[in-house]
Amino acid sequence: MGTSSIGIGIGMPLQGQAQAKHWTKSSIQDVKTIMNTWTVQKGFPIVTVTVKGKNIHLQQETYKKDSEMSTGQGQRSKNLWHIPLTYITNNSADIHRVLLQTETDEFSLPKEVEWIKFNVKMNGYYTVHYGDDGWDALIRLLRKNHHALDSKDRANLINSVFQMVSAGKLSITKALDLTLYLREEIENTPALQGLNELSTLYKLLEKRDMTDTKEQLEAYIFKLFHTLIDKQSWDDEGTVSERMLRSSLLTFACVRKYQPCVDKGKEFFRKWKHSNGTLHLPSDIKTAVYAVGIQTDNEGWDFLFSKYQLPEFSTEKNEIEFVLCRTQNKEKLQWLMDQGLQGDVIKTQELPSIVIYVGGNPDGYHLAWNFLKQNWQKLVEKFELGSHSLANMITHVTGKYSSKEQLVEVKSFFSSLDKRSSELRAVHQAVETIEENRRWMDKHLENIKSWLKAHHIMGSDKSNTVSEEL
Repeated sequence: MGTSSIGIGIGMPLQGQAQAKHWTKSSIQDVKTIMNTWTVQKGFPIVTVTVKGKNIHLQQETYKKDSEMSTGQGQRSKNLWHIPLTYITNNSADIHRVLLQTETDEFSLPKEVEWIKFNVKMNGYYTVHYGDDGWDALIRLLRKNHHALDSKDRANLINSVFQMVSAGKLSITKALDLTLYLREEIENTPALQGLNELSTLYKLLEKRDMTDTKEQLEAYIFKLFHTLIDKQSWDDEGTVSERMLRSSLLTFACVRKYQPCVDKGKEFFRKWKHSNGTLHLPSDIKTAVYAVGIQTDNEGWDFLFSKYQLPEFSTEKNEIEFVLCRTQNKEKLQWLMDQGLQGDVIKTQELPSIVIYVGGNPDGYHLAWNFLKQNWQKLVEKFELGSHSLANMITHVTGKYSSKEQLVEVKSFFSSLDKRSSELRAVHQAVETIEENRRWMDKHLENIKSWLKAHHIMGSDKSNTVSEEL
């Protein structure tokens, strides 16, 4: 979501017959009162939109994740915001405005609509829930003609539908239904939003050792984005958003061995290695090229590590470190962490990021957790309790855990330590995150499996063809 845009459009009247206050200069003269609802209160609002004929019913509440509500954390908030709402409909592309100042309100449209979209171009700091019927209408629109909405609005819908899943207001299947349209998406902002949302879900599955479901979701992601991946130029040209999308797509594809990406990256790596690392590689593709190099070249990992040690590669040390930690060779992963702890071959200051990267590797996350446990006292001596370095290792290594067994293991380890260690804020955050992930997965995992099966997604399929059954 974007930042609040309270001042935008002041003085432009609402078009239509509205009972809710028009968003005009006269209706928001008390700017301080409006601003206080945003600066004094924590969080941000959900606005639930219900369409009944020509009548639009609005209701606001504080956004809370489903896990917070189930544990009672969301029961105390009765915040109210003054929300300058914007919307468009199928009947008019003009931006309409309504100021929502109470918990509930309603207004009327000149005539019934097929769909309505609020928070035009993500200019407001609020999220919107449209109810099952409203979401179905927007999903149909995206499938039929996604160009009817601006690219920012499409990105906003992708973000919002997954937020509603987290808030317990929608099934994950509804969110996945919406993502189906992404196979036709070519704009940077919504494509990147879709990739980020699906990647987050994918990373949760990686840490559950659920190979079949993880591979099915991975295949689905490739079915959606293979056309965009194949269209990417392997250079640094384009706008900031184009370059962000290029880097994200190519890194995702090459790390996961998407063959067209591997073929291209292999040739770049071969030439770069032949030049002894002097050949200029576009910065947007370096991570992807390095990832292919350690997969396909027997000497690739060792060659890349030799460059990692050189001062002339210091500006890309982080990228190289990430790739070195993506190897499937567990001995190398363990060696990296051990060397970082010793501080001779690899500087100790690099150890936290190495542990975090190994923890993000589906072949290494067990190693990272065991390393953290076995070397706890040494890590405390090197980085001190309460340090950002130690906190980041704790929260990142465990951040995508979601099973009961993982929760029990993390709790058991930290409770076995001295009081200062067990009561670290990072430890509490880690446990809360795992509990939240567990509740989320317990609620949605079977639905994810059923949805993937219903859409005939095969885990081994990374082809560049898309099933018509999607």
